[in-house]
Amino acid sequence: MRILVVEDETDTQDFLNERLKEKGFAVDVADTGSRGLYYAKTNEYDLILLDYGLPEKNGFAICEELRMDGNTTPIIMISVSDAVQYKIRGLTTGADDYVSKPFYFEELYARIQAILRRPTTIQSTTLFIDDLVLDSAKQIVLRTDKPIYLTRKEFALLELLLKHKGVVVTRGMIMEHIWDLDLDPFSNTIETHVLNLRRKIEHPEKTKLIHSVPGRGYKIDLTR
Repeated sequence: MRILVVEDETDTQDFLNERLKEKGFAVDVADTGSRGLYYAKTNEYDLILLDYGLPEKNGFAICEELRMDGNTTPIIMISVSDAVQYKIRGLTTGADDYVSKPFYFEELYARIQAILRRPTTIQSTTLFIDDLVLDSAKQIVLRTDKPIYLTRKEFALLELLLKHKGVVVTRGMIMEHIWDLDLDPFSNTIETHVLNLRRKIEHPEKTKLIHSVPGRGYKIDLTR
């Protein structure tokens, strides 16, 4: 999953960037309000961590503009102020949650997880095809009931493919959902991860699941 951190304090930027990546997220960082708004409008994110006190455009204005544009990406507002009026304003402009500085990362992470568990419709945390099962809550992958170890990126890639079972997932979609802006679009990183994922989940005696669609991307399906 991909998170945008809009924060101008370098120490907080580095802290959130490091800890979120440890949890398996792809992270983009913007250090001004204008840059944060631009990133939020031009990229697809699963969640935005938005500081209130930003250069050029504050967090309230960014949140309000995104909601007016129809952007429904979950937003957690972060501020040095714990005053009730700030919390009310943040929530009324469209934020999903409000966290005051200083904060404990584990609490923030719990809030992130709680928000990301709020689907528009009730969904199972278990995804499957044939005898391959992925449980996003337990973070496990099984094939024929045998556990398969995947790296965080491989797990995220498999999860994305399973969520779009039978449908082509383009290279651009993979970049948007799993990698951050630092990924060179001309590198072979995605192809390498797909190859490694195939090696781990495929078996000569089993049905082939991951298919390349030349010029378009990849899909997971029981047939080509």
